Amino acid sequence: MRNLFKRAATLIVIVLLAACTARVPTHPDDMCTIFREFPSWYRATEATENKWGMPIGVQMAIMYHESAFKKEAKPPRQYVLGVFPGSRPTTAYSYSQALDQTWNDYKKSSGNWRAKRNNFGDASDFVGWFGYQSHRKLGIAYDDAYGQYLAYHEGWGGYARGSYKKQTWLVNYAQRVQSRSTLYAFQLEQCKCEMDAL
Repeated sequence: MRNLFKRAATLIVIVLLAACTARVPTHPDDMCTIFREFPSWYRATEATENKWGMPIGVQMAIMYHESAFKKEAKPPRQYVLGVFPGSRPTTAYSYSQALDQTWNDYKKSSGNWRAKRNNFGDASDFVGWFGYQSHRKLGIAYDDAYGQYLAYHEGWGGYARGSYKKQTWLVNYAQRVQSRSTLYAFQLEQCKCEMDAL
């Protein structure tokens, strides 16, 4: 009887943990599969594109490279003496990895005061808003995922100063964002009618 109780308790804990764990796309390299799994993500990114002008593929490529679509993503903790967990290097959080201050600027500027970083629709809207600002302030085209990502990573001032030019790893990373954006856009063309019907 005791073993049966232990097994039941273990099963309950496993089920509760699974329920609390946010899902991520099973095939993050396939835009159509992502949106079939998460139809609300398609509607959110489409609304962002219509509102701010940033294409769905660019939004999704940025979020993929920032968080791998993990709802609770945070930068890894730094360790004191290599053992004791310390603070995180930044306040970046969730799908968009938006920093506290930038998120607050977004809420004030957009009027979306109830926005939460771990809400996919709000994260998508944030990425679109940031891209709109990058276009307005720096002249970066909405569909230029390479330039948009560099501004997203370095901030508008850093991008204007060309801070990324001395960071080969970042330039290479931005090229990967551009490639993924192009792939996502191509894939979406193949299933857009299906997505629109959802």
